[in-house]
Amino acid sequence: MKRSIQITAGIASALALSLATATALGQPAGMGPGMMHGMEHGAAAAGHGPMAGATALLTKQDAGSSADMDLVHDLVMNHAKIKRTVTNLPNGIRTVTESDDPKVAQSIKAHVASMSQRLKDGREFNIFSTTLPVLFENRDKIKSVVEVTEKGSIVTRTSTDAKVVAALQGHAAEVTELAQEGPVAMRRGMMARMAMGPHVGMGPDSAPESRAPAAGGHSH
Repeated sequence: MKRSIQITAGIASALALSLATATALGQPAGMGPGMMHGMEHGAAAAGHGPMAGATALLTKQDAGSSADMDLVHDLVMNHAKIKRTVTNLPNGIRTVTESDDPKVAQSIKAHVASMSQRLKDGREFNIFSTTLPVLFENRDKIKSVVEVTEKGSIVTRTSTDAKVVAALQGHAAEVTELAQEGPVAMRRGMMARMAMGPHVGMGPDSAPESRAPAAGGHSH
């Protein structure tokens, strides 16, 4: 009986996480468009924003998590308007992320600025990335140069530590997946995390025991 209760609780948690993922990405999970719109409108009216569900999945949360998640949502949903190139350097990466759409360009600039400050402060912003924990844990080994352009940002991050260089290049590839595939890549990462267990890395101060592939936040 006890095992049955535990299994039932696990299924309920997994279902809740699945619904949070669907709501966060604006993707119906067995619901009609009208019902989905109603849920999103209700969340916004409550002051939680369009990515409230995904914010709850962050490995760590702070006062700026909701605003940063809203920026991520904006960029993911407008991924087709984003142009991104990555150059792997011997000691790191150089990324150019821009958009011809002024609003998307502004979101890129705001997101890069916020994530750069988070990296500097050690305030991790991550849903399911395997590389971000390495970068935040070794932030003192990373040299960052951010150039703001008319249409976005150019970011160069380098390190003398081979492990950090590999993480920088790996994370740049993760972010490129999001820029190319948008909600598809985000949903894939969330589902991979969910498959590892509904409670992995959840809660304001929790640290994940294991991590799923793909990107869950950016350091660019």
